[in-house]
Amino acid sequence: MAEKSSFYRHKKSCQFCSNEVTEIDYKDVKLLSHFITERGKMVPSRVSATCAKHQRSLSKAIKRARFLALLPFVAD
Repeated sequence: MAEKSSFYRHKKSCQFCSNEVTEIDYKDVKLLSHFITERGKMVPSRVSATCAKHQRSLSKAIKRARFLALLPFVAD
C-alpha cells in the first residue's frame, strides 16, 4: 500500500489579482524592485507566483523603468 506524501504544495496566487490591481505603473520603483534579483534580472512568474497577464505587464513596466534609468539594467 502506498503511503501519502507528507509534503503538501499549496497553490500560489497572484499578488496583483488578489489586490485587484488594474495597472502596474513603471514609476513605482519600490514595487518593481521586489520582482528584480540583486543581479538585476527579472524574477520568473513560477517564482514570484504572478499570473501570465500580470507578468507581461510587470516585465513591460520593468523595461520602461530601466530605459528611464529608474532601475538598473545590471547590478555592479
